[in-house]
Amino acid sequence: MPRAPYLAINRACHGHYTATRRAGPAAPASPAFEVQCVSTDMSFQFDILVRLVAAAVLGAALGLEREIHGHQAGMRTHMLVSLGSAIFTVLSIYGFSATPGGGAPDPSRISAQIVTGIGFLGAGAIIKYGTNIRGLTTAASLWVVASIGLAAGAGGYFLATAGTVIGLLALWPAHVLVGKLNLRGGQVVRLELDLRKLDAFAGVSKVLLDHHVETISIASEKSKVGHRMELELRLPNRGETHGVLTDLEALPGVDVKTVSVAEEA
Repeated sequence: MPRAPYLAINRACHGHYTATRRAGPAAPASPAFEVQCVSTDMSFQFDILVRLVAAAVLGAALGLEREIHGHQAGMRTHMLVSLGSAIFTVLSIYGFSATPGGGAPDPSRISAQIVTGIGFLGAGAIIKYGTNIRGLTTAASLWVVASIGLAAGAGGYFLATAGTVIGLLALWPAHVLVGKLNLRGGQVVRLELDLRKLDAFAGVSKVLLDHHVETISIASEKSKVGHRMELELRLPNRGETHGVLTDLEALPGVDVKTVSVAEEA
C-alpha cells in the first residue's frame, strides 16, 4: 500500500521551517512553502520584548494625563490598548507566512482591523451627560494610542515616541492654552445642591436665567433631605459666581453644598 502523504519539514533560520509535501515515497516533491513557527533566537525575542514594553510605556504616558484629569479611560486602559495594538502588529509581521498556492500574507490587514476596531472602544468612552457630550478627547486619545502601539510593534520607535510627545502636547499644554485664551467665554463651574422639595428647582432655574447662566448638564438623585442635584454651568464672566451663589443660598429649601471650577475635556 502507498504511504500516506506527509510533510518533510526542514529547519531554517530564525525559527522558519521549509516544508515539502510528498504524496508518496516516489512522488515528486511539490514546491516548497514556509510554515512559520516561534523563534528561539534570543536577540529576536528581545527585540519583540522591547517593542511591547515601548508600546506599553508610551501608551501609559498618554493615559496618565487622562488619569490625572479624572477620566474613566486612564493609564491602564491606554496602556492595554497600545500593548494590544503592538502585539497584533508583531503577529501580523511575524506570525503568518505564505500558504501553498497562495501569495504572501499582507501584514496591513490586521493593522487595518485595529484601526476599525478601536472605534468601538472609543465610542464607549463618549457619553451623554445631561445636555453635554463628554469623552470626545478621551476617545481621540485612545485612537492615537492605538496608532502608537502599531508603530512600536512595527519597530518604528521614533514615530511612536514622536507621536506620544505630540499627543501629550495636544492633551495638556494645548488644553491649558485654550483655557487661558477663554475662547468660549465665561467660566464653567459645578454646583451640588440639596433641595428639600423638587419644586424648589423652579427658583434655581429663575436665578440662573436672571444671571444669563448657561446650563451644560444636570443630574439628580434622591437623598436623605430630599433631592441632590449636580449642575454644570457656564457663567458669562468669572465675577458672576458670587452673585449667583448668593441668590441661590437665599432661596427657601435650597442648600448649596459644594462649588468647584470644572474642566472641559
